[in-house]
Amino acid sequence: MKVGCIGLGDIAQKAYLPVLAALPGLELHLQTRTPATLTRVADKLRVPSAQRHADLDALLAQDLDAAFVHAPTSVHPEIVTRLLEAGVPTYVDKPLAYELADSERLVALADERRTSLAVGFNRRHAPGYAQCVEHPRELILMQKNRVGLPEEPRTMILDDFIHVVDTLRFLVPGPVDDVTVRARAEKGLLHHVVLQLAGDGFTALGVMNRLSGSAEEILEVSGQDTKRQVVNLAEVIDHKGQPTLRRRGDWVPVARQRGIEQAVLTFLDAVRAGRVLSAGDALRTHELCERVVREVQAGSA
Repeated sequence: MKVGCIGLGDIAQKAYLPVLAALPGLELHLQTRTPATLTRVADKLRVPSAQRHADLDALLAQDLDAAFVHAPTSVHPEIVTRLLEAGVPTYVDKPLAYELADSERLVALADERRTSLAVGFNRRHAPGYAQCVEHPRELILMQKNRVGLPEEPRTMILDDFIHVVDTLRFLVPGPVDDVTVRARAEKGLLHHVVLQLAGDGFTALGVMNRLSGSAEEILEVSGQDTKRQVVNLAEVIDHKGQPTLRRRGDWVPVARQRGIEQAVLTFLDAVRAGRVLSAGDALRTHELCERVVREVQAGSA
C-alpha cells in the first residue's frame, strides 16, 4: 500500500509519522518543499531516496493508494484539490480550510469523485472521550485553554477552537436547537470564546481562554447524579460519591491516548476495504465554526 505524507512539520513528526512508519505492508512516501527537512525526517525513518519527493507532482506520479496532508492550512485547498482530482483517498489535518466556501467545495469534489475525504478530528477516537458517549450527558463542559496566546479570531477558531466545537457536536445526545456565542476581543485579537449548544434535556458548553495562565484541556460530562472528568486526555475521573481515578498506562503511546493512531487505522482500513468516507459531518463542524467566527467579529466591530 503506497501512502503519501505531505508536510513534515511538528504534527506530522510527533503524531502521524511514528504511527505510519510502524505499520506493516505500507510503503511511505514523503513530500515537503524544504530539502533539509525532507532529508532529516526521511533519514530518521529510513525512507529510501526513491520515496522522497520535493514537489506534489513527483508524489502524485507514484500512483498513491492514500495520502495524509499535514501542510499549513493556507495551502490545504490547493493540495486536497489535486489529490481528489487524482482519485487519491485523502486524510487532512483540521481544518479543511480557513474559508467555509473552500471547505464546501472540497467536500463536494470528494463526493463527486466518490473519493474518501477524512478530517483529523482525533478526539472522537481518543479513548477517554469516546468512552464518554456511554455516560449520561445532561451537561457537557469542555475547556481548552492556553497561556498568553490571544489571536486573530478566524485563525484561533479554525485552527484550535474547532476541536472544542467538534467534540461538543460528537458528544451532544440529541439535536441542537439553540446556539449561543460569547467572546471577548481586544484590538482585533480574541482573548476568550464560549459556545453553548442546547437541546431537549441537555446543555453543552465549550470554552477557550487564551489568557488563562494554564495550558490545559478538561472535559466533563454529567447527568443522573454522576460525573466523568477527562483531564488532558490522560486521566479519567469518575464521580459518584467518591472519585475514582484512572490514569493512562505508562506504556500507552501518546498517539493512541490522543486518538491519532485510531483515526489513522480507521482511515486506512476503509481505504483497504474500498469504503468511501464522506467529510459531510466534518463540514457541519466547519459550518458551526463559521457561525462562531461571524458572531465574534460582529460583536467586536
